[in-house]
Parts: sequence; C-alpha cells; structure tokens
Amino acid sequence: MQRPAKGKTPRRPALKKTSHTQKDPVGVYCRIRPLGAADEECCIDMISSTTIQLHAPDGIKANRNGEYKETQYSFKKVFGIQTSQIELFEDVAKPLVDDLIHCKNGLLFTYGVTGSGKTFTMTGSPGEGGLLPRSLDMLFNSIGPLQAKRFVFRADDKNGMEIQGQVDALLERQKRESNQQSAVPKTPSSKQKPDPEFADMISPEEACKCEGVDEDSCYSVFVSYIEIYNNYIYDLLEEAPFDPIRPKPPQSKILREDQNHNMYVSGCTEVEVKSTEEAFEVFWRGQKKRRIANTQLNRESSRSHSVFIVKLAQAPLDADGDHILQDKNQVTVSQLCLVDLAGSERTSRTKAEGSRLREAGNINQSLMTLRTCIEVLRENQMCGTNRMVPYRDSKVTHLFKNYFDGEGKVRMVVCVNPKADDYEETMLVMRFAELTQEVEVARPVDRPICSLAAGRRHRNQAFRDEMSRRQEERPGGPSNTEDGSVLNQLLDSLPALPACELVDPTDEQSLPRLIEVLEKRHRIRQMITEQYTRTANTLKSMLQEFDGHLMAKENFIHEQRGKLGEKDKILVNQKNEMDRLEKKSKMLEYKIDILQKTTNIYEEDKRSLQQELESREQRLQRELSERKRMETRMQGMVTDTKHQWEKECDRRVNAKQLEMQNKLWVKDEKLKQLKAIVSESNSSATSEQQRPPPPPEKPQRTFREKDQPRAPEKKRSPSPLPDSQTPSTSCYHHQVRTAQGHPSHPPPPPLVVSQ
Repeated sequence: MQRPAKGKTPRRPALKKTSHTQKDPVGVYCRIRPLGAADEECCIDMISSTTIQLHAPDGIKANRNGEYKETQYSFKKVFGIQTSQIELFEDVAKPLVDDLIHCKNGLLFTYGVTGSGKTFTMTGSPGEGGLLPRSLDMLFNSIGPLQAKRFVFRADDKNGMEIQGQVDALLERQKRESNQQSAVPKTPSSKQKPDPEFADMISPEEACKCEGVDEDSCYSVFVSYIEIYNNYIYDLLEEAPFDPIRPKPPQSKILREDQNHNMYVSGCTEVEVKSTEEAFEVFWRGQKKRRIANTQLNRESSRSHSVFIVKLAQAPLDADGDHILQDKNQVTVSQLCLVDLAGSERTSRTKAEGSRLREAGNINQSLMTLRTCIEVLRENQMCGTNRMVPYRDSKVTHLFKNYFDGEGKVRMVVCVNPKADDYEETMLVMRFAELTQEVEVARPVDRPICSLAAGRRHRNQAFRDEMSRRQEERPGGPSNTEDGSVLNQLLDSLPALPACELVDPTDEQSLPRLIEVLEKRHRIRQMITEQYTRTANTLKSMLQEFDGHLMAKENFIHEQRGKLGEKDKILVNQKNEMDRLEKKSKMLEYKIDILQKTTNIYEEDKRSLQQELESREQRLQRELSERKRMETRMQGMVTDTKHQWEKECDRRVNAKQLEMQNKLWVKDEKLKQLKAIVSESNSSATSEQQRPPPPPEKPQRTFREKDQPRAPEKKRSPSPLPDSQTPSTSCYHHQVRTAQGHPSHPPPPPLVVSQ
C-alpha cells in the first residue's frame, strides 16, 4: 500500500523590492592613513587613483620560492594620505545625502583594522569634520526653510510616520515644553556657545546643499543612535532614570520587521531635530555612552559597532500650498545609516584578557558573518545558485539585510594603515573589499510624483505678499484719491448754487431761484440714483450670470475630475495588471530559461550516457567474444592437460607398482635365504641333499614402460598403501610362514594396468 505524500510547509516567497532588473555594484573606496612616525616601514604604495600595491615587509618578504610577493588591489577610488575630509565627502557621502532627500535609502559603513582611522573618517575632529557631520550639514542646508513645525510628523513605533494637525502639534509642543523631564533637546540659540567637541567642525566655505529639492513638500528629520555590543543592540539615546542605590544596566533592544518587510530596532529612541547643531548635540550625547577601551593597538579603541540613523520624513502640501496634506499614504520616509564598524584585531597583538577578549571575539565573529554573507551573495549572483544568506547569524547583517536585497545604495570605505605590523590583517581586509565589489545591489525605484500641481508653495507665498502689500496701502492709498476725484467731478457737474444772501426783506427773486436750483439738483440726483440703480442691477445680473457660468464650469470641472479620477483608477489598475503580467511573464521567462537550461543539461547528459552506453556495449561485445575465445582455448588446453596428466598418472602408477613388486621380490629373496640358512643349520645333511630352487626371474617391465622413456623420479611422498600390502606386514607374515615350515610362495606376477 502506497503511503500518502507528506505535505510540506510552503516556503515564503522572496520579496522583490523593485520591478526592474537594473543593479549597481557595491561602491568600495579605500583611504590610506598617514604613518605614525617617519621612520616606520610602509607596506602600501598608491599606484593610481584606483589601484594600490601591497608588498610584504622585510620580515615575511620572501615566499616559498624565495621571490618577492607583491599584490595589487583595485577600488572605485583610492584616497591617499593627502586627501582632505571634504574631498572624501564629495565622492562618497554627498550622493547618498542627495538620494536621501529624493526618497532613497543609503548605507555607508567604514571597515578596517583597529587603528586604521575609521572613527576619524566617520566623525572627524574639530576643524576637520567627517562624513557624518558633513552629511547632516548638507541635509539641513538643503531643507532648512522647508521644514515642518515640531511634532507635525510623529513616529508610530512601527518604523512609520504619522501626520498631526496644526492644533495637535501645538498642544504637544506646549506639553513637552512644560514637562521638564522631556528627553527632546531644545534647539540651541545663536547666543548659546556650541559644544567644543563640534566647534568649527565645518567651515562656512565648505558648506554645500542639494539641488532640485521639492519645494512643494514639508520635511522633518529624526535621528537615532544605537550600538551593537557583544551581539546585543543598545539604544545610546535612551534616558532611563538613574538609581544611585541599585543602578540598572541598559536593556538590549530587539529587531523586528515592519509591514513592508524592512528591519528596524523596536523601541529605539527617535529624536526630531531642526538644525545641524541640535543633531550634533544628540550625536555627542550618545557618543559619550559608547563603549571604548584602551588596548595595545589603540588608546581609544571602539569595542562596539555604532549605527547613526538619519530618517527624513516628507509629505506634500495641499492644493492651496498652505498646509501639509493630511494623508498618511502620501508620507515618504527615507533613511541613511552611517555605520562605524569596530576594527578586526588579533588577540595575540592586543594582549586582550577577560572582557576585552570576549569583546574582540564577538567583533571578529560579527565581521566574519558579514564576510560570509557577502561571499554567499556573490556566489548566488555569479553562479546562479540559491543558497540562503545567513543574515540572522549576526545583528549587524540582520539589521542591514534589506540594503543587500535592494533597499538602497551601499557604500563602504576601507581604511588601511600602511605600517608593516598590520600587513597580515590588511591582506584579509583587501581580500574582503575585493570580494565586496563583485556583489551587485538592485537599484531603488523613484517615488511616485504627487498629482497636485507644482509650485504651490511659491504661489501661496506670492498671494500672501500681495495681500500684505494691499493691507499696507489701504489707509491712504491711491484708491482713496481716485474715489475723491470722481466725487469732485460728480459735484462739479451739478448746477451751481446761487447767492444765498438776503439783503432786502422785499426780495422775492432769490428764494425762488434757490428753490429752482435745488429742485434741479434734486432731479439730477434722482436721475443719478436711478442710473446707479439700473447700473447696479445690470451689474448684479451680470455677476449672477457670471456666477451661474462659474458654477456650471465648476460642476463641469468637478465632473471632469471625477471622470479623470475614474480614468486614473483604471490606469492604475491597468498599470498594476501590466506590472503583474510583466512580473509573471518575466517569471515565466525565467522558468522557461531554467527549464531550457535544464533540458539542455539533460540532453547533454542523455547524449553522454548514450555514448557511454554504446561504448560499454561495444566493450562488452569485445569482452564476450574474447571470453568465448578464451573459453574455447581453455577447453582445448584443459583437454590436452587432462590427457597428459592421465598418461603421466598411468606411467607413475605403473612405475610405482613395478617398484613395489621389485621391493617385494627382494624381500622374498632375503627371506628365502634366511630360511635356507635356518634349515641348513637344523639339518645340514638335508640341506646338502636339497638344492635351493632357482631364483625367480626378475619381473620385467610392461611393454608400455619399455616404449616410454624413463622420466626422472620426483621426490614425492608415497601414496599410502592398504594395511595388507605394507612391506613390513608382508615381511612379517612371510617370516612367520617360513618359521612354521610353510613353503614360501613365489612372488606374484607384476600387475599391468591397462589404460
């Protein structure tokens, strides 16, 4: 009875972040730090802007053949000892900040031996800012006037962002400001003295900004700072209440996966910052908590991997360009991870013991896991295999697995120390860097463009400026002067009033003339009023007509927008269907290619197996014919050998039989002589009268033995004879018979064995 097949758990399909197949290799750069002393031996030479040469120091210069061993390694770009921090930033980190503003993620990490200058490259020093402060400065220089007010964007603790209204954001700002225990740092004022650790880190001449920033969006920057120590994740910005009696150690964080299958640190503190100085202050606050120690190789050696995450949340403005669009689906979050890896080191050189030894072991283990992941990725891409990449073996690789799966650009700065003592470690770093350059990462897609019209912020600002200008001109502006002149012209068009002075009480003409002028003015006023009323009614009817036309046009526009929205939905559905069909067709093409390759492999295997089968059949036929010939030959040889051995056996049997007969005859002769001697002593007279019988004739060989030449006898053990035919027994019986007086019988005739 056939057992039913056991159901297997369906494998989770691999997520494809991008719909295109364009890929970019991991950008690997090399930076050479200066030697500590001028008399130190150097083992690295910079050949060109992309190639370095590594030669062994004097101690291990000759290889097995006694030759000088020199190797060359190529990078995307090599930075010599004279390279400034701004030059390194322009080539390495500036494109990543530009991608961050344009909604693309990025990962930048420094790698190298302990004491090779990784922390200096990432952080820098006063007067020589590294990649991290320059990236923050470029970011705030680009989005400074476009930032939203504090707490308009808010983290939702699930690696996403939410949008609050202006009133809710204002209430939360007031609540945070009133709370003295708030962990959110305040933006330092211009009068406040900056931290000396970051004073003059970036000169104004070296400041740069990104071009092509979307002015119709609002931005907000959030930073977080974590470290990975002994394969545990700790939040460097977490402010836990300090208990002097029973201080608690910091609690480790765990990694989670959000709804978009991106990895993030759950419960990590995200601080909203509004300026470069504030970001520096937050960074320095976490830097003071980072674990460093004094080793034999470095006075301040990093004992953990530090990760500074910069998140940029942006959302478009509404149609009026006045407020942020209250739609969570329109919020885009991009992030840039700046990683300072701890240096790989040998415990034999650092003389590490205790906790330092454990730290070094965990550091080397995490770096080895990173190397293994890179090797598996390279093998999968170059050989077409589908091996599982062991991201989960280390927190470093597990946190950044999305970047290697196509979430954003990946850049690595390999820092090397040219001194001879680090030659062997530098060799391993160079091999890892060379391996990393062969890994390709899928290029991230551009964000969809908002359907609202561009230039909304600029038009809103222009409208506000115009309104403010008109409000300033209203109290005594040219409009009032124009109205006064029109009123004066209207008054001048009326009949002039006559003289109103009455000198004579009998004057009867002035009053009628005045009454007539006033009546004429009254009639003109009524005519103006009626004309004004007719004009107002006409204008009102025209305005109503215009309003009707405007409403009709608005209704028409609304209908057209509804139809356009339906068309957009249809287009989106069709586009989604086309994307799905394209993905399906690509998948089917991929499967067809795989099946075609598999079919070709099977056909080649079939042809090779058929050829092998034919060759084996031919070889088998040859072996069978050879076997038949050998059997025939062996049968003839067996027959001949059998005849020869039969003849030889007959000859040996006859010879042995004749020999035994001769021995018996000799013994019989001796017995006869003995008998004669005995009988002669008993009766000499009788013995004299009697004569001994003539001796029997010696047995002759058979005719077969005469014809055959006598072969030399071989020393073989005689075959056992029966008890009745042994010589001793026969002699004994013969003597007994002789002693008893029985005459001895003549020897039997020789036996002839016929063939």
